Amino acid sequence: MNKVDLVELVAEKAHLTKKDAAVAVDAIFDGMVEALVKGDDVRVAGFGTVAVKERKARKGVNPSTHEEMEIPASKVVTFKVAKVLKEKLN
Repeated sequence: MNKVDLVELVAEKAHLTKKDAAVAVDAIFDGMVEALVKGDDVRVAGFGTVAVKERKARKGVNPSTHEEMEIPASKVVTFKVAKVLKEKLN
């Protein structure tokens, strides 16, 4: 499912126009991004939790030259599935 499919689904389920559904979907994702940038987790009951975790700097190997290199610290987005959803999938 891509964003267009999601907008169509929201429009159908919420009895909205596709334009209004697109605004709603964009608002949801914009809100999620803002929360993650601030360092907050996004918890959706029955779906899961989206969070930002920090990766420490570490040593790695360049696969083409086999030279050791320092990989800088970074932030990554993680997702932990909710128990309810996990049970539905299995």
